[in-house]
Amino acid sequence: MAEEEKLEKVKRDYEVLRKKYSLPDFKKLNEDFCIEKAAESETETLIREVRKLIGDKIVNYMRFLENIINPVNAPMFIFSIIKILDTEEKKKLSDIYKDLMKREIKFIELDLEFNEKKEAEFIKSSYKFWQGIKKDLMNIMEKINKKWDDKSEVNSKGYFG
Repeated sequence: MAEEEKLEKVKRDYEVLRKKYSLPDFKKLNEDFCIEKAAESETETLIREVRKLIGDKIVNYMRFLENIINPVNAPMFIFSIIKILDTEEKKKLSDIYKDLMKREIKFIELDLEFNEKKEAEFIKSSYKFWQGIKKDLMNIMEKINKKWDDKSEVNSKGYFG
């Protein structure tokens, strides 16, 4: 089966699940979580694959924020970000991290025992949750970029070597 056909099949199968559980639209969910990747694996439990793709993104963001909050073995650029953030932004990131951590625990729980209805609830609640934190993260990233640009303009004339 060609890749395009596999994707169309995933879309059709997802549409059945979407109607059954009032899930978010495929296109919207795909924009945030790249769920089209589910077409790469053959599965009888599409809803689990979709949940795993959502969980992967949540875990990736959780690890990124973990490096900012507790930069023990963090890459060097993390320290530059930490210097740019003010107390309020650090607090917001810490709150988001705690919420991401709760989601990861739920994700692990669902991995232990399959339940289609619980998988659907996780997808719906994660999509809604993501819409909220996405805005907060974008605001903080925009501030980091602005401050980073301002900082690099000031430091661009210094001697390095």
